[in-house]
Amino acid sequence: MLRTALRSAARPALRVQPVALPRPALLLRTVVTKRYTPEHEWVEFDDATGLGTIGITEYAQAKLGDVVYVELPAEGTQIAAGEEIGAVESVKAASDIFAPVAGQVVEINGKLEDSPDLLNKSAEGEGWLAKIKLSNPGEFDGLLNDQAYAAHTSGGVEADK
Repeated sequence: MLRTALRSAARPALRVQPVALPRPALLLRTVVTKRYTPEHEWVEFDDATGLGTIGITEYAQAKLGDVVYVELPAEGTQIAAGEEIGAVESVKAASDIFAPVAGQVVEINGKLEDSPDLLNKSAEGEGWLAKIKLSNPGEFDGLLNDQAYAAHTSGGVEADK
């Protein structure tokens, strides 16, 4: 009993008050991934919105040289995968742009009209071409991943998609 009395005197009694913790907000996970075509177009797909942003790769813009004109599809246009949707003209050559996936064009990059050189400065960033609402998101999975595209551009054997 003496031992219990000494402990009580030496330590103040701890009283635990229950605390109401806020409930965590519902978190939605959005996955945005990028895939490539053998023709050097890329598409970045956002699974939450179903939108794919498309453009030409850094590899393609480097091969083209200084871009002087970009032709883009009209908003609202329905496109099929592999269909020609525009063109890029440079001081060296002109090259057609092909849709990596099927869907409807919901937005085009209007900045390219006045500044086609955005493709040279940031082909896979601010130099994007169009945003497409994918009609078949499964097509995206059939495109090349980073490793397969790197193998394709280096002339090596293509890696697994």
